[in-house]
Amino acid sequence: MNEAPALLALDRIEEALARIETAARRFKTRPDADLRRRHEDLKACVAQSLAGLDQLLAEREQS
Repeated sequence: MNEAPALLALDRIEEALARIETAARRFKTRPDADLRRRHEDLKACVAQSLAGLDQLLAEREQS
């Protein structure tokens, strides 16, 4: 089992999320309710995806 592609994908997702969070912090001085809501929705979606990937990897390890 080669987990390298999955781990690289997770790293890319985490890096993208970090960039998004950095950009969102810039908007704290100019709050934009729609942008903030979309950011929170995106964070939740990414967190759910990462949890699903973690579960898939854990299931593969048990096999």
